[in-house]
Amino acid sequence: MKILFVLENHYPNIGGVETLFKSLTESLAKEGYAVSILTNQYDKKLLRKETLNGVKIIRVPFYNRYLFTILAFFPAFRLALSHDLIHTTSYNAGLPAFFAGLATRTKVVITFHEVWGKLWFRLPFIGKLSSRLHFLFEQFLVRLPFTHFVAVSEATKKRLLESGVSNKKITRIYNGIDYAQMSEVSKKTSVNKEFTFIYFGRLGISKGLDLLLEATKIIKEKGRIFRLQLVIPLEPRNFHNEILATIKNYKLSQYIEVKSELPYPILSQLVSDSDAVVIPSYSEGFGFTAVESMALGRPILSSGKGSLAEVVTGKYLTMASHTPTSLAEIMEKSMKDEWTESPMKQFHLKDSIQGYSHLYSTLNKQ
Repeated sequence: MKILFVLENHYPNIGGVETLFKSLTESLAKEGYAVSILTNQYDKKLLRKETLNGVKIIRVPFYNRYLFTILAFFPAFRLALSHDLIHTTSYNAGLPAFFAGLATRTKVVITFHEVWGKLWFRLPFIGKLSSRLHFLFEQFLVRLPFTHFVAVSEATKKRLLESGVSNKKITRIYNGIDYAQMSEVSKKTSVNKEFTFIYFGRLGISKGLDLLLEATKIIKEKGRIFRLQLVIPLEPRNFHNEILATIKNYKLSQYIEVKSELPYPILSQLVSDSDAVVIPSYSEGFGFTAVESMALGRPILSSGKGSLAEVVTGKYLTMASHTPTSLAEIMEKSMKDEWTESPMKQFHLKDSIQGYSHLYSTLNKQ
């Protein structure tokens, strides 16, 4: 069976989704599938074509996600002619993949990580026109008649159903992580001089960074002794600069340490050495940050939004309301060691791969 993956980003771009699809495609190649990936050449130093661990990678130089959405149809169409199935993801890669499948009569599977719906209109760091356009694009994409939809959590599956996707066309396959890799990180053994929170992840408008900075200001003004490690990428540059300006405006520079572009081993060790991980998101489709933190034995402060309610277990606290005051309250509770506890769930990468492999086999027989 020949499978074409149309992905907006792929290795060496680092992220939970990229890690999942790198592991998935390489595992499929080992099982005898012929696997190709069409993705963006976001860096000129990357080869246009190469084969890594049995997977053929074709990079097109469109440089940003919007050009990829518009122009990737043409190479996707050519590649689809020699493949049995196309697999893509939300958002930007979904459109060219769908129309390439339509034009070549090739089945198309799409993994939806999140469906925000009207949440688009409540998010910070985005203008009214932009939020409206993104909302309309999402509504258009979710209504396209893909062959099959994959939801990465029950929360995402619920959103797809609410958007009108038939239950028969949805399979829930949780994302997963490599727990063996997590076991290589040294576990926290000493007490920090100052209670240390950590936020790590991409600079997304849904990540609740506005609430986190407001909450940090609140507990600072109460005279609490703590520090926050903010591990965020440098891009989008305007967003990064806005975060730095807010920290300065709130007089939080002595409480917050901003770090960027850390190698994965160093980031993992920082998380392991922290006292609590903060995830104040407006929505999470799966929650790689939460699952990785749990695997490292770190307690979590969570908004409970989206999939976080079903994923976050172990030692945790959940915001009573999605406000800076509520987040500040559970940050203070964590400093007093007042945690909620439950049996910890695990989400194994091998289970994700088996789920996708079974789905491909089923669709190939139809």
